[in-house]
Amino acid sequence: MADLYQVYRQYPSVQTDTRKLKAGDLFFALKGPNFNGNLFAQQALNSGAAFAVIDEASYVIEGKTILVPDVLEALQALALHHRQQLDIPFLAITGSNGKTTTKELIHAVLSTTFRTYTTEGNLNNHIGVPLTILKIREDAQMAVIEMGANHQKEIASYCRIALPTHGLITNCGKAHLEGFGGVEGVRKGKGELYDALRAGKGTAFAMWDYDYLHSMSLGIDHIVKYGTTEGDVVGSVLQSDPFLQVQFTSGLEGMVNTQLVGAYNLPNVLAAVAVGLHFGVTPEKIRLALEGYAPSNSRSQLVAKGSNKIILDAYNANPSSMKLAIENFAKLAGDNKILLLGAMAELGEESLAEHQQIIQTIAQYSWAAVALVGGDFQKIDHSYQRFDTAAEAGAWLASLDPQNSTLLVKGSRSTGMEKVVEYLK
Repeated sequence: MADLYQVYRQYPSVQTDTRKLKAGDLFFALKGPNFNGNLFAQQALNSGAAFAVIDEASYVIEGKTILVPDVLEALQALALHHRQQLDIPFLAITGSNGKTTTKELIHAVLSTTFRTYTTEGNLNNHIGVPLTILKIREDAQMAVIEMGANHQKEIASYCRIALPTHGLITNCGKAHLEGFGGVEGVRKGKGELYDALRAGKGTAFAMWDYDYLHSMSLGIDHIVKYGTTEGDVVGSVLQSDPFLQVQFTSGLEGMVNTQLVGAYNLPNVLAAVAVGLHFGVTPEKIRLALEGYAPSNSRSQLVAKGSNKIILDAYNANPSSMKLAIENFAKLAGDNKILLLGAMAELGEESLAEHQQIIQTIAQYSWAAVALVGGDFQKIDHSYQRFDTAAEAGAWLASLDPQNSTLLVKGSRSTGMEKVVEYLK
């Protein structure tokens, strides 16, 4: 590992995709179910890679490849070795909902005061976590690492690479039920972050409104609490029509006007304040960071098209986030509300029942129109518009030609619900 680390120090830009490769990059030839990165080693070198890390001897190119037993394990071991050279706070974030928004808010807050390196996009898996760590340079003062998971022991494996000094579980909801084996399994899986903090005597940031986080965090010496009634940071929703306004009674003074759509973003805002204050960011800088942050990538994004307003929250969905989004949408001012919802994935045996519950939630309110797309929405008897694909739903929406309407577009990544918006004039 020492030899590979010396190469990395000389060529610190790591790439696993030849399509994104730049001259001087260090190429890791990963394998997957449908590809073998070793096949692309020569192409990577032709494109300017300094070296290619491979794990099949038949692809050795003298002086240009580094042969290891397993490329993925080498990538993860290199990331761990690099992490061990960095004596800075490492904040790990996981949870069922709100991980990325919370990460982005925290990054915005910490970056006002510290050189902060953060997970880019959704690089939060067994490849993304080490890649994120390997992007951290010597000038770093803070690191914020997002960790996604859909089965037990996954968060634990990321913690062994990232060695978090601080951790935050946004919540434990109905996500990836198939892999985790129910809500209790979700708590056990996400709780692996708390296990790492207990073992490493780290600090947890916890939304104290959630009783389950009280018991999950037992044994962690230092817990920074935030919530709506109790904690180091206390705040509540002043209004969210459509943008969230937060009234603080502890931690910050007064009100913060965000550019986030939905009251369900309150815990994410409170978390960012708690983290910022803990690390000594001034209240004024925290406020400016929160008010200046505008979401992107189809996460609680407010998009205007013609006379219509669209709440585009199509990056992902699970029963918890879907229910909150519908309920929040129902409370917004406006008469012509249209729901376009895509099916939810990775729910296993609970999937039909969870989709049925979403339909029951929809039925509690009055809508101008409702379209349900794909998956288990197709297997349930309901009176709403039904489509196999987002493209079909988009064509229907175009024929509807709504004016002065407000639309909520949400669904799991696999349904690609953001395509619906392209059909609006």
